[in-house]
Amino acid sequence: MSEEKARYGWGSSFPNFSRTPAQVIRGRLEEFVRDAGERQVRAWDESIPPLQREVDEVLAVNEDATVYSAILEYELPLESRRPDVVLLAKSAVVILELKGKLLPTQADLDQASAYARDLRCYHRECECRPVVPIVVPTQAKGYIGTQFGVRIAGPDAIDKLVDELEESPELPPLSSERFLAESAYRPLPSLVKAARELFHSGNLRTIRRARAATDPAVDEISRIIHEAAATRTRRLVLLTGIPGSGKTLVGLRIVHAHFLDDLAVPRADGKPTAPAIFLSGNGPLVDVLQYELRGAGGAGRTFVRGVKDYVKMYAARPGLIPPEHVLVFDEAQRAFDAEMVGVKHANTPGFVAGRSEPEHFIEYAERIPEWCVVIGLIGSGQEIHVGEEAGLIQWRHAIERSNGRSVWIAHGAPGVSVYFDGSGFRFEENNSLNLDTEIRFHLAKDLHHFVDDLLRCVPPEENAQLAACLEQEGYHLRITRDLETARRYLKDRYREYSDARFGLVASSKDRDLIWFGIANDFQSTKIVNFGPWYGEGESDRRSCRHLDTAVTEFGAQGLELDAVLLAWGTDFMRVNDRWSNAKARGYKRGAHVRDPFQLRMNAYRVLLTRGRDATVTFVPPLQDLDETYNYLIASGFHTLG
Repeated sequence: MSEEKARYGWGSSFPNFSRTPAQVIRGRLEEFVRDAGERQVRAWDESIPPLQREVDEVLAVNEDATVYSAILEYELPLESRRPDVVLLAKSAVVILELKGKLLPTQADLDQASAYARDLRCYHRECECRPVVPIVVPTQAKGYIGTQFGVRIAGPDAIDKLVDELEESPELPPLSSERFLAESAYRPLPSLVKAARELFHSGNLRTIRRARAATDPAVDEISRIIHEAAATRTRRLVLLTGIPGSGKTLVGLRIVHAHFLDDLAVPRADGKPTAPAIFLSGNGPLVDVLQYELRGAGGAGRTFVRGVKDYVKMYAARPGLIPPEHVLVFDEAQRAFDAEMVGVKHANTPGFVAGRSEPEHFIEYAERIPEWCVVIGLIGSGQEIHVGEEAGLIQWRHAIERSNGRSVWIAHGAPGVSVYFDGSGFRFEENNSLNLDTEIRFHLAKDLHHFVDDLLRCVPPEENAQLAACLEQEGYHLRITRDLETARRYLKDRYREYSDARFGLVASSKDRDLIWFGIANDFQSTKIVNFGPWYGEGESDRRSCRHLDTAVTEFGAQGLELDAVLLAWGTDFMRVNDRWSNAKARGYKRGAHVRDPFQLRMNAYRVLLTRGRDATVTFVPPLQDLDETYNYLIASGFHTLG
């Protein structure tokens, strides 16, 4: 059986690329990039003929160039990013990014540089070869120069740059077959080692919190993994926990575990370099973890990936086997149901709809030779996306509907066993698989209880008693109707603590915050760069510390700050002693939302539990929010002067 090939729009030798009609090549690219718009098609029409002319000129002066290769729209495995052109010439791998302009921007240069970096870090065949990024502004002529390690040249200079590439007798031109082999793109051993050292050194602000509370869970999961490897069985582990108890930390500790290397089953191309992977549908969390782990190289993608790209890679290719033995699925109770999976992957070539995300992951796991462990990290009350409301029972159904259900064993805390009663496969209980100690909020162990009571309309005098306990424990609930007062408080509080991170958060469904300078709309929040927003300090304009860029519940879930400035919206407000979402923005037409009120409540639960030291709430001076403001004060929030 031939090895599974990577995804790309066009790949051929230089002679084939040169003599194939441009419209044929463009047609192949359109078949591959199903959602290509008019602008993209026009760009192909304008760029393919000049590229063919440059290849012709290379062939005219170099008889060895007949074995060179041109690959267009190569999709990096486990991602949706595609370099425009990859040339395999001499001893090098050349990345061409074509831009329809006269001069490139900084973003253009950084994009090309990132492609080259990832190939150097993840592609087996690029480890010892020059990887050369070139930005090609198609309106320019000649060689322009080098900036930030990226060459800049007009289309007419490509042949000269290829001619000047390094050539080594020990490194003949790389064949497209070897470059495009799916198994060639994976973390290199040096990168895995660096990421593990960085993780275990404790120098990552997202994971350096207390480890002791999570040790029993890590030890139990380690035992299950060793048992699965020894008995050649398949396991589902569901780790539950209260908000802020360290579920994500447990998942990250497992995927960085050294012992997995010894348990991995060798494949045809050797043992998997990284035999475990942390998968999350929470895009901002993935961005932040990768940003924090970037010090190990490879942009931090060694162990942390997004669920959508993982599904995209394996769903349409039933013969492709994941290299990992351990799959960690973060926020597993929020896994998309079959309907939403179908919507998200409607344009994935070869994708067959009708399965939930848990069903997909159980099926991928069953492809792994001999043994595997799927670990689901389970929170509660934080389903905020459309399609996340089906819940934990989907994991039971996924195993029941699998072909190999007889070899699966499920593990979880006693509270989880009710979901598996009468399932027909074994379930083992263990108290260590529930995290009940809050480590996010220092000693303020009752914050999640306070927030839950606040959202369930518990009488404010009862809330105030719990708020007083939080105050004694060092957790601060503050409130104001003046935005600048809130900003000044946080900046003054952390002025001498440069490592502190405090930021502006707001609900995505509010309509009125924009009038107070808080851009919580989709267009504004989608361009936030979450890595530097959470990770950088005052000197970086992208940092959350400036309190001028908001993130919504979607950008905050699963992450933490030292303090938050929560801008309370009219989408969830008190009306006649009850919460109301009557003024919230609606959902897109066709969105199948079961309970929009519950999603709003969950959104505010997320926003109210992001700060480790404090929650500072800004309630806009709108008459509609007067009752909300008074309720929060009565519940124990202290006003700022």
